[in-house]
Amino acid sequence: MPRKKPFSVKQKKKQLQDKRERKRGLQDGLRSSSNSRSGSRERREEQTDTSDGESVTHHIRRLNQQPSQGLGPRGYDPNRYRLHFERDSREEVERRKRAAREQVLQPVSAEVLELDIREVYQPGSVLDFPRRPPWSYEMSKEQLMSQEERSFQDYLGKIHGAYSSEKLSYFEHNLETWRQLWRVLEMSDIVLLITDIRHPVVNFPPALYEYVTGELGLALVLVLNKVDLAPPALVVAWKHYFHQHYPQLHVVLFTSFPRDPRTPQDPSSVLKKSRRRGRGWTRALGPEQLLRACEAITVGKVDLSSWREKIARDVAGATWGNGSGEEEEEEDGPAVLVEQQTDSAMEPTGPTRERYKDGVVTIGCVGFPNVGKSSLINGLVGRKVVSVSRTPGHTRYFQTYFLTPSVKLCDCPGLIFPSLLPRQLQVLAGIYPIAQIQEPYTAVGYLASRIPVQALLHLRHPEAEDPSVEHPWCAWDICEAWAEKRGYKTAKAARNDVYRAANSLLRLAVDGRLTLCFHPPGYSEQKGTWESHPETTELVVLQGRVGPAGDEEEEEEEELSSSCEEEGEEDRDADEEGEGDEETPTSAPGSSLAGRNPYALLGEDEC
Repeated sequence: MPRKKPFSVKQKKKQLQDKRERKRGLQDGLRSSSNSRSGSRERREEQTDTSDGESVTHHIRRLNQQPSQGLGPRGYDPNRYRLHFERDSREEVERRKRAAREQVLQPVSAEVLELDIREVYQPGSVLDFPRRPPWSYEMSKEQLMSQEERSFQDYLGKIHGAYSSEKLSYFEHNLETWRQLWRVLEMSDIVLLITDIRHPVVNFPPALYEYVTGELGLALVLVLNKVDLAPPALVVAWKHYFHQHYPQLHVVLFTSFPRDPRTPQDPSSVLKKSRRRGRGWTRALGPEQLLRACEAITVGKVDLSSWREKIARDVAGATWGNGSGEEEEEEDGPAVLVEQQTDSAMEPTGPTRERYKDGVVTIGCVGFPNVGKSSLINGLVGRKVVSVSRTPGHTRYFQTYFLTPSVKLCDCPGLIFPSLLPRQLQVLAGIYPIAQIQEPYTAVGYLASRIPVQALLHLRHPEAEDPSVEHPWCAWDICEAWAEKRGYKTAKAARNDVYRAANSLLRLAVDGRLTLCFHPPGYSEQKGTWESHPETTELVVLQGRVGPAGDEEEEEEEELSSSCEEEGEEDRDADEEGEGDEETPTSAPGSSLAGRNPYALLGEDEC
């Protein structure tokens, strides 16, 4: 009997993966190369054909892998809309690690915090987004998808041919996710572009503005979300900045968790996470402004009186309610019709141009990951109907919700548009899943050079024997000092776990407990003017009026997780209990560092 050949664990794993592939019946040429259904393909190099016929190799990293036992009902694959980013090379990761150890951090001036959108996106360049190629009803589904694949590969080839990987930001390489955006734009009568007020320029691609208002002829509403995280004067300055540069925009201010900015904040609350009980979603700031914007756009073609009546009921219920509990809140109010759109979004249904069909206005919600699209829908509905999480890519396919019989909301997965932003800023903006960052230290250094992290967290330099003696800080020192303070240790050698500490610091920044806000050009010179602006006073009064005065609040010190397993558990809790929402850490006074004016707390000169 011949002797058996050795069979390693890797070979067995590969054998099982190939077996699953055969069961799924995948055919080469019919599925996008970006639509990978196996984690083993992450290690392969993908060949991308450019428009001039050259072959360019791109290393793509697929994030947010979901466990799957094969295709679900209607052929749905939970990994179909995973985030696909360009993989950093090992040399680049090692270079950044050395810089984090060696580069001494220096505070930057206030002018460095001013972001100009023309430097980020360079309007008129190839930093565009992929358009759906022309099609007809005579084309089969396979022909249509093959044509879209070729067009998408040409789009990627142009971008990577014009810019090097060091200059480009992370952006979405998954065609399936872009198809979701195409479908949402085809369905919508009004498009909401949701941005984070801390860095709205990062989340506002001018190419999308030109396409929606120009080629599609639709109205675009810019929603400056999470306004409770920024000083009122800065919110008003950003609003006027977008009005000046993009006159066709309708700008709306919104937050799902408003609070009175005049309430003093406690700097020691950076590690405290406030949990809201009661009617939290009904106190959203902005639904009435959004209604007025939609009324101005529809000009009486759609009856929106039911929406106005709903807002009045929500306000009355929030005033009357005594915050008796979350379960009662979830059961209150009429049912919301939810439609999940999966593979039907890929069918050639045709870009219908009939506006306000059957007297219903369809409002599409698009934007980058982690800007609060799902939280905005919850705030409009008045209770939690959409699962939310701080992890980018949590919404994996678009859904529609009937807010009223005449208003339909459409929630699109988050999309990252190509730009020239530093990748460290993208990490701090919550665009990249923190638990899967290969090198988080330079992002911590980027944050610490713009806000005094060491002073806010009362960190002691690892090499300082005398606390009164000043020592130069680098990003690695900050991570090591935070690991020492929080007790983060490695399992075997019991050394300071600097990787976990870096992830923990980045989570504080994404959650808004370490607030980094960017300014429009010229804000430093005109800061006094914006602080005395009439709209600033109006915003302060409005936030104080709808603040969380009637809710029960509970503060507890939170163990800041950083591992993948802890992050996944945290997100499941968020979906089930509503306590891990994107904006929950900022829901009440004293729960974060972002108060009436974060720069008054952190020190304007120090930032």
